[in-house]
Amino acid sequence: MNSYQINHLQSYKEKNKNRARFLIQCHDRQGIVAAVSQFLFEHDANIIDSKQYTLDPEGGEFFMRIEFECANLENQKGVLEKDFQQVAEKFNMSWKLMYVEQFKNMAIFVSKEVHCLLELLWEWQSGDLMGNIALVISNHENAREIVESHGIPFYYIPANKDIRNEVEEEQKKLLQEYNVDVVILARYMQILTPEFVKHFENRLINIHHSFLPAFIGANPYKRAYQRGVKMIGATSHYVTNDLDEGPIIEQDIERVSHEDNEADLKKIGQSIERSVLARAVKWHLEDRILVHENKTIIF
Repeated sequence: MNSYQINHLQSYKEKNKNRARFLIQCHDRQGIVAAVSQFLFEHDANIIDSKQYTLDPEGGEFFMRIEFECANLENQKGVLEKDFQQVAEKFNMSWKLMYVEQFKNMAIFVSKEVHCLLELLWEWQSGDLMGNIALVISNHENAREIVESHGIPFYYIPANKDIRNEVEEEQKKLLQEYNVDVVILARYMQILTPEFVKHFENRLINIHHSFLPAFIGANPYKRAYQRGVKMIGATSHYVTNDLDEGPIIEQDIERVSHEDNEADLKKIGQSIERSVLARAVKWHLEDRILVHENKTIIF
């Protein structure tokens, strides 16, 4: 890290040392918001931001993200986690408590095309991506120089379908060594095994170069050109074992015309890919995403 990044990191941690977030999911019923608010009041916490959503007030699924500040939080963590269990049991909640100052460790997987990686590096370098890029793994050497110039470890691991299991074993050892929380597939052009996907369920973020569900799979720009589309897009989603069908986090589009050839579509699309992936990663790092079945609720 350079001096700017170090100072920014220290400033962020100092500002947020007493902040935490609850992510809550349960069946909707009367009194959930009141119970959570009362709990925080009783523990001398001040609510900074609160958002909730229900699929149906009459017993549908309920989702909540609530950020709060609590003096001397470092010494209150155990108490908060233990005492909230009573509230959670009453409403049969699925819940997480995250501490804002604790950065998530990211691993970025990339192949030959580096535009999405470059966007993430820029966002991280400028202090707008509030996480730690712990390492970059690639099945090509293209990105080594730019990654190592940022002081980030780079690992070249050749990969193909014939050695997939061996490759993933090596990758998993590195992810464990660096205590990785989330894996970002920044145009990593390899299929992952079900075991790998399951291990990182809802923590494996991909960018697909089309506006899903259109043009699932390979060569979407070529197929879009052949189809004569009037708009192209990109989709960031959590990875599941169904190719390009995981819960969608973010999408965007741009209009094109008959004058745009396949190369034009790809150039326009790459710009969309970069911004879409960056937004999806930011929202994940900021604990803004809840997954329900094959959809996301984003606060």
